[in-house]
Parts: sequence; structure tokens; C-alpha cells
Amino acid sequence: MKVIILAGGYGSRLGTLSELIPKPMIEVGGKPIIWHIMKIYASYGYKDFVIALGYKGNVIKDYFYNIKYQNNDFTVNTKSGNVVFHNSGLDEWNVTLADTGVDTLKGGRIKRLEKYLDDVNMLTYGDGVADININELLAFHKEHGKLVTISGVRPPSMFGEIIQKDGQVISFEEKPQTSKGLINGGFMVFNKEILNYLTTDRDCDFEFGPLEQLATKGQVMTFQHDGFWECADTVRDLNHLNKLWSTNQAKWKVWDN
Repeated sequence: MKVIILAGGYGSRLGTLSELIPKPMIEVGGKPIIWHIMKIYASYGYKDFVIALGYKGNVIKDYFYNIKYQNNDFTVNTKSGNVVFHNSGLDEWNVTLADTGVDTLKGGRIKRLEKYLDDVNMLTYGDGVADININELLAFHKEHGKLVTISGVRPPSMFGEIIQKDGQVISFEEKPQTSKGLINGGFMVFNKEILNYLTTDRDCDFEFGPLEQLATKGQVMTFQHDGFWECADTVRDLNHLNKLWSTNQAKWKVWDN
């Protein structure tokens, strides 16, 4: 089963950070956030990835092409060019890196990946992490028999919350999950038949248009995830994720090593 990661957006709300690198390459705890997303899936045994590239896709290609050098100590003989690696802790993943156009919308990106896909595939965005149970998500999708499953999550508040009792402040909670309605948090599953609703046109969106059409046909189901979810949409979000990681509060870290 393939795991598609949409990694082609501009990340304009990250300001100058996204001028040099694409959004999925911004670092949390010294690793690109796309690495964190892949670790979530891999911890459940899903290690076959297809990354839809767009803006500064060459940066993501370079990262994975040179990942062995970037994540290991090594000795290089400058005359022969022979390299001896001293670590052996690399993750064993299959990663397909596919250019899907700089300005292509999500639906067009997915359609352009058609030749790499299986009958059932997973799909997520390149900026969101969660402690979602991938096996339960997939089981839910197979059980209901519809074409698409999206994960409904409650976004974190933009502001901290005061925890109080009888007017006395007990504690401050930073960015709690809100009690508002659900949003699509990524971590989706779809049957390949949805590609019939998509085109390779760069203006073909996914949520607006095709997914709405499928919903009117009763082909979209929601897997409600009430646990942790957050995306690195702004510099504030990124700083918060890094704080959680550095204080051992990264709830999305569902892997052991």
C-alpha cells in the first residue's frame, strides 16, 4: 500500500523560512517535518511512500538522495572516493519522488501520480503530525466500503487556555485542542477509483470539487481522531512543535527509535 504525501505547496504563511526550503523540509527537532510524518506511518508498517513534489522539489529530492550521508558518520578517501559508513540506523523505506508541477493543485498532483498507485492508498499533507492510529484508520476504511476516508480532527486553539476553579487560576494550557467542529487533518485513505473524478490539469483541486462531488454521492466517510493533531502552518506553529519535541511532549512520536 502506498502512502502519498502532498509536498508541493509554497508554505507562504511561514514567511522567509519558505523562501529557501519547501514547507515539508522545515525542521522539528532537527529533522524535516516530512520525516516525522513518514515515521508515523512506518511505525505501523507502511513504508512505501510517494511524494508529490512541486515548489523547490529539488530540495526534497536532494535530501532523500543523500540521506545516507546526512544521517551517518562516514570516512571518505579523497583520492579513491571510497566511503565507509559508521552507523547503521537508517530507516528502510521505499521513497518515490515525483514532480507534479510547481503550481498544480492537490487533485492534479494526485492524478499525476496514478502510475505509482495501488488499488487502496493512503494520503496526507506534508505539514501535519498526529498520534493517530493508522491501523484503526485503515480498518475503518475497509469496513465501510466507501471510496474515501478523511480524518476529522479538532484544531488547536490559536491562544492559550486558563484552567481555573472558582476564579482561582490552576494552570495555563498552551494551545489546547478546541471544542469546535472537525476539520480534515489529512491522514486519508482512498480507493483508486477516485482518480476518475480527477484530471491532470493544474487547476484540478481535491477538497473543493472532486471530494465535494464524492460526498454528495455518499462516498466519503470521516474517521474521527480525538487525540493530538497539529500542523506547521505558521512560524508560531513551528515553534510550538519544536517546544513539544524538546520537552519530550511530542505526542505524535509513536515510534520507539
